[in-house]
Amino acid sequence: MQIRTDLAMESREIAHGISGIAVHSRKRGAIEETHVRIETEEAARALEKAPGTYVTLEHPALALCPAEERAEMARAIAEALRKLLPPSGDLLAVGLGNRYMTADALGSRVLEDLLVTRHLRDISGESLRGRLRGVCAVAPGVLGVTGLETAEVVQGIVEHVRPAAVVAIDALAARESSRICTTIQITDTGIRPGSGVGNHRAGLTRETLGIPVIALGVPMVVYASVIARDALALLLEHIGMNENDHIQAMDSLIGELTCQGLGELVVTPREVDELVGKVSRIIADGLNLAFQPRLSEAEIQLLSHDGP
Repeated sequence: MQIRTDLAMESREIAHGISGIAVHSRKRGAIEETHVRIETEEAARALEKAPGTYVTLEHPALALCPAEERAEMARAIAEALRKLLPPSGDLLAVGLGNRYMTADALGSRVLEDLLVTRHLRDISGESLRGRLRGVCAVAPGVLGVTGLETAEVVQGIVEHVRPAAVVAIDALAARESSRICTTIQITDTGIRPGSGVGNHRAGLTRETLGIPVIALGVPMVVYASVIARDALALLLEHIGMNENDHIQAMDSLIGELTCQGLGELVVTPREVDELVGKVSRIIADGLNLAFQPRLSEAEIQLLSHDGP
C-alpha cells in the first residue's frame, strides 16, 4: 500500500537509508523545529518530493496552547519565512483550497487576518510611511467551483502585479493523525494544489511562475487506509504475529475496507472548524511578522485584527 504524505519529514522517516538528504532538529521551548534538505534527484525520487528545503514546526497542542506559546510559534514561522523571502519587493499571498469545506479552508481563513498593504503605502500616515512592505492576497478557489485552474489565476496576477515572491498557504495530508493541526511545514519548492488527496493540479513553482514560490501548509487530513493499516499492525503485534509476513494480505484487506465503492477516504477531526480557526490565526500572525519586519508586534496586532 502506498503511504501518501505531504510532509517531507514523514517521507524521510518512511524511506530509510536514502542518501542525499540533510536533516537537523532543534528545540525552541515547546516547539520542535526540523530542517530537511533534499539535495539530489535520487533522494527527491525516493521521497517523492522536489529538491529543496523543508522546515517543519511541531507543537503537540498547537491550537490549544497558551497565548505565549502561540506567539512563539508565530515568531518561529516568521523566522523561517524571512530566510526564504527576497529582501525587497511586493509579496503575493495565495490562500489555496475550498473555503466551503472546513478541512480545506485553511488558505482562505489565513487571509482573513493577513495585513494587506499594497494599496496603503502611498496613503498611510506619517508614522507608517516607508515602513510597510507591499502585500496583496487572493483566494482563487478550486477548479470545480470557478472553472479556472489555480495556476492560471495566479499566473495572471503575477504577470500584472509583478511581486518578488509568492507565498501559498494550503491544507496538507499527513501520515500520522497526531500531526493534524499540530505541524506546520514551510518549503521553498512551491506546491501542487490538491496533491495531498491525490487530486493533482498544475503546480505553483518557480518554474511555472518565474519567481520564488514559498509554500506553507498544515496537515488537516489523514488517509483512512493509513489508520486502518496502523490498527491492523498493532493487532498483529499484540497477538504475536510478524507484520512483515502479512503485508500483502493486510494491504488487500485495507483496500477493500476503505476504498471499495466510495474511493479512497480521508479523515479529519470533528472539531476541525475550531482547530482551523485557531491555527489560521497563528499562521497569519507569523506571515505578518515575516512580511512587515519594520513594524513591531503591537503595531501588527493593531493593524491586522482586534485584540489578542
